This record gives sequence, C-alpha cells and structure tokens, in this order.
Amino acid sequence: MRTNNLKTVLILLVMVLSATNSFAQKRAKKLADEDTKNWRYEIECEGVGSNGVYLIKIFSYSFNKDVAIEQAKKNAIHGVIFKGIPEGDRGCVSQPALARNSNLEQEKADYFEAFFAEGGKYQKFVNLTTDGAVKAGDRYEVGGSGLFRRKEYKIGIVVSVNKALLRKELEDAGIVRGLSSGF
Repeated sequence: MRTNNLKTVLILLVMVLSATNSFAQKRAKKLADEDTKNWRYEIECEGVGSNGVYLIKIFSYSFNKDVAIEQAKKNAIHGVIFKGIPEGDRGCVSQPALARNSNLEQEKADYFEAFFAEGGKYQKFVNLTTDGAVKAGDRYEVGGSGLFRRKEYKIGIVVSVNKALLRKELEDAGIVRGLSSGF
C-alpha cells in the first residue's frame, strides 16, 4: 500500500514539474515574440560573403538566452529588409535595406506576420554560422537590478543571410520592386 502511494506521489510530482516547465517555455516564447514585434536588436557587418550572402552579427535582447539565439534569425532578416547593414571594420561596405518604403512593414503587415511566424518563410534565407554557439564576449547581462527588475540578456550571434534569394522572394510576392523595374 505504501509503495502505491509513493508511486502516485512521484507520478503527480513529475506531472506538476512537466506542466511548470511547459508553462515556463511558453512564457519565454511569448516574451521573445513580444521582443521580436518590437524589433529590439543591433546589427553589425561581420564579413563580406559571395553570391549575394551577407555575414552579419545580430545582438538580440531577451529574458531567455536560448530564445535570444532563435530570435537572432528573425532579427537578421528584418535588418536586411528594413534597416540595411552598416559599414563595418572587416572590409564591409554598408548595404541599403531591401525595402525603400519606410511604411512597407505596416502596409504589408499580413504578409510579414506570416513571413516571420514560427516556422515561417524567413527560415529559408538565414543560417546560424556557429550552430548557435555564443562567444563569451557576445553575451551580456543587461538590467536585472532593483527589486522587481528581471535579468535580461543581450546575445550576439553570427548569421549568414542569403540576400539574393530573399530579394527574389520579396519581388515574387510583390513586396519590393525588382532592380530592373527602374526608379
């Protein structure tokens, strides 16, 4: 009888811990999605690629280090489309944003919501170049002081973005005009 009670308690404990972990993961994902919608990131040129590929470093902000790594992919694509790549000290020349219209994100909100959704098309154009490994100098703890402030992380990830394929996707979808369409 005592063994059955112990088994029951252990099963309940495992179920509660599993549910708690699932809730924590969903909460972290929700916070990351909010960060993504606010597009909180910094972008740097990391190197010059060939065949229309950019090598860039994205610094993403998140309360969860693992989530910041995944968000770096979305942020990299967003940066190439809407911000461009600033000049860098590794032989990088600044690259303009693919979108010339500053209101494009709002005007095509339905397209971009689906594009950047979990499992969205953005994934076809970006790769983590270091398999998500973060150098010690690219991991910062920001915030977190005070009674109720949560610890937040600024994580730098190097990614490659296939700008040529991304541009073609956006042109085919009617989001940006082709280079041959004139001014």
